[in-house]
Amino acid sequence: MSEELVVVVSGGEAPEPRAALSVPAGTPVVAADRGLEHALALGLEVTVAVGDFDSASPAAVAGAESSGTRVARHPAEKDATDLELALDEAVGLGPRRVLVLAGTGGRLDHELALLTLIASQSYAAVQIDALVGAARVHVIRDARSLDGAVGELVSLLPVSGSAERVTTTGLAYPLRAETLNPGSTRGISNVFSAERASISLERGVLLAIRPGDDT
Repeated sequence: MSEELVVVVSGGEAPEPRAALSVPAGTPVVAADRGLEHALALGLEVTVAVGDFDSASPAAVAGAESSGTRVARHPAEKDATDLELALDEAVGLGPRRVLVLAGTGGRLDHELALLTLIASQSYAAVQIDALVGAARVHVIRDARSLDGAVGELVSLLPVSGSAERVTTTGLAYPLRAETLNPGSTRGISNVFSAERASISLERGVLLAIRPGDDT
């Protein structure tokens, strides 16, 4: 059965407690390894726990199994991170949207991998967003509208190549059919000038990053 939303809880550092407010009751939850403990701390009921479980406690894994959570175990030596395996599980549930909950302050390579992973072509069929600490991240293909507060910062970063003919409305510094290239800071620190901003592009993928409380 297809779902409207599936939530993925990353391992590593814990998401902020308020992240649970973004998860409607009854939403399927996929936990990546230690994300199982993070999800339980947020009061979320885990549908599937995925990983090699080198960081989740044995007691948490055993408790999940006894409560009916499906546990998908993988070897420690594998070609994908636990988060990628969890995203694959989530997309396999057939959702329209996936929301990733993650913390900050852990390994920089893991944080960068998260941002590039959610923009992967492998997940192009679903709308993906992430709460990474206080920041909100949105993957933009073709076009999206974002609701925000006037004066809120948003940066537009191209992923895996140039983002071509990018056009925006509702931002203080509009883009009009412009190209954003990797390695350029052209899209950094734009600002909501209205409560809804629209972003479109003809080719490529953008990450819209709203830094939140860390600005």
